Amino acid sequence: MTGDPVPKVTVASSANRAGTVIVRATDQGLPVEISFERGEYRYGAQALAAEILRLTRRSALVAKSRRREQLAEAGMPQDLLDKLGLPTRRSAVQELDRLDDADTGPTSWTRNV
Repeated sequence: MTGDPVPKVTVASSANRAGTVIVRATDQGLPVEISFERGEYRYGAQALAAEILRLTRRSALVAKSRRREQLAEAGMPQDLLDKLGLPTRRSAVQELDRLDDADTGPTSWTRNV
């Protein structure tokens, strides 16, 4: 492999639609930073945990896709990247769309009375 050295860990961030929950995770799926606004407590612990997990998966997927690009630029063959299970940009976008469809956050400021 040639070029700049590939970092040992790739990290990406994801946020919910409202920007009130943000998760940074590695390409291995390890969350390294979680932040959320106090108002998220009103939805309950289970909803907050589900959103954190969804955003962790999303961040990890983005990081894996970036990792693939870094390794490809460093000269790693495509077949090895496939064997590592690193998604292409196209497959990552498709999976991100699926995860975004599962967004558990509120879609409106209005609420049922």
